[in-house]
Amino acid sequence: MTHSSLPKNHLSIVGAGLSGSLLSLFLLKRGFPVDLYERRPDMRKIEISAGRSINLALSVRGIHALEQVGICEEIMQSAIPMKGRMIHALDGKLTFQPYGKNEQEVIYSISRGGLNKSLMTLAEKKGAKIHFNRKCTGINFQSRHLHLYEEETHLESLVETNLVIGTDGSASAIRLEMQKKRRFNYSQVYLEHGYKELCIPPGPNNEFLLEKNALHIWPRGTYMLIALPNSDASFTCTLFFPMEGEFSFETLDSEESVLHFFQKQFPDALPLMPTLIKDFFENLTGTLMTVKCSPWSVDNLSVLLGDAAHAIVPFFGQGMNCSFEDCFWFDECIARYGTEDWEKIFKEFEKLRKINTDAIADLAVENFIEMRDRVGDPHFLFKKKVGLLLEAKYPVSFIPKYSLVSFHRVPYAVALKMGQIQEGILDEICSGIHRIEEINWEKVKKLIQERLNFSPLEMTV
Repeated sequence: MTHSSLPKNHLSIVGAGLSGSLLSLFLLKRGFPVDLYERRPDMRKIEISAGRSINLALSVRGIHALEQVGICEEIMQSAIPMKGRMIHALDGKLTFQPYGKNEQEVIYSISRGGLNKSLMTLAEKKGAKIHFNRKCTGINFQSRHLHLYEEETHLESLVETNLVIGTDGSASAIRLEMQKKRRFNYSQVYLEHGYKELCIPPGPNNEFLLEKNALHIWPRGTYMLIALPNSDASFTCTLFFPMEGEFSFETLDSEESVLHFFQKQFPDALPLMPTLIKDFFENLTGTLMTVKCSPWSVDNLSVLLGDAAHAIVPFFGQGMNCSFEDCFWFDECIARYGTEDWEKIFKEFEKLRKINTDAIADLAVENFIEMRDRVGDPHFLFKKKVGLLLEAKYPVSFIPKYSLVSFHRVPYAVALKMGQIQEGILDEICSGIHRIEEINWEKVKKLIQERLNFSPLEMTV
C-alpha cells in the first residue's frame, strides 16, 4: 500500500489497552477508520498471566467518558460500588471512612482485564481493526512508517500511516522516538516501593469474606496492603512494599519469611489467603513510577495520550479515569477545531491536559503517603471529620479535595489548589483541639470567607 492510497482520515493507534480501545470508540463514532496495533496476544482468547495489574477504581471522570460513547450501562454491570475505606488496624480493629457525603458519592471496583476485553469487543463491533502480537518498535516521522515486530514469527514490518496516536503505556515506543528529537522534556521518577498482586478467594458458599462495598486498607507506616472486591466475590489484594532494605521485597525471599511477615503484620488477612505463598512467588513484583514529558506531539503526525504521556502511581485511583478523560477531551478538540489542522488539535489537547495530568500525578503520590501513614492517625481522622462538617455547612465553597477529584469533573489542577487551601484552613481550625465541641465556628466562618469565597466547581484551568 502506498501512502497516497490511505484514506485521508485514517488513524493508527499504538496500544489496545484501556485508553487505546476507548479512544477508538470515540474516533469510530466520528467516522474515522481505525487500526489498533497491540503487542500482546488477544486476551479474550489467551489467558494473560496474573500478577501484573492493580484492580481499578472507576469514578465520575471515567464514567462520563464511557457515557459519551454509549457503553457505560454495559460496563457498569460488572462494577462494585465502594462507599469508603475500611481500615484494618494491627489489633484487628476495623474503622470505616466514607469517601463522600452521601450514598451517591462512591467509587467502583472493576477488573482491569475484564474492562479491557469488553472495550476491545465493543471497538471491533463498531469497526476497529485490532492487530494483535504487533509490537511497535519505533516510528519514522519523516516517512510516516510504523515499525512493527511480530514476536511469534519474528517478522518485522513497516506500516504506512497518516496519523499515529501513542497509547502504548508508560514504556511507550512512540514517546521513545519523540525523545530523540531536540528539546524534548522527559522525567521518570520511581517510588522506592513496588507492588505484588495477591488474592483473597470467595468463601465456601461464594460469599465475600470481607465487607463487599469497601476498599480495604491495612496501613503499616512505610508499607500497606489493600484489597478491592471483584464480582465473583474474590478480592484482588496488592502489597505495596519497599523494593530494597531491611523490610522489603528483597528480604522476603523464603516461604518462612513471607508467612512470618504476614502473621505479624496482617494477622486478620492471612487466614483469608490460602494461595499466599503461590501468589507471592509466582506473581511478578511490579514497579511504580511517575512519567512527565513535553511536548506530547510531533507536527501533524503523532500525539501521545494516557500513560504514554503521563504515567502516574495508582494511589488516587485516577490512572484509568485520567486517561479516559484524555479520550473525552481529545474528542472535544476534534469537535472544536475540525480535522484540517491536526497539529492545532494536538497542541490544544496538550494545553488543556498537561497542567492537569501533572497535578493528578502529584496528588497520587501525596495520597500514597496518606493511605500508608495517616489513615490510622487520630489527629488526621479528626481533621477528616471536621472537613466533612465544613462541607455540610459550606457545601458550595468547601468541597474536599478527594470529592473534587473523584465525584466531580473540575480540572485536577483546581483540586490540587483547593486541597492546599483546605489543608491550611483545617490546620488552623484543628490546632490544639481534639473534640468537635471545641471548634471555634467564628474563626471557621472568617477563614472560609477570606480564602474560599467562591465555588471550586466554577473554576477552570
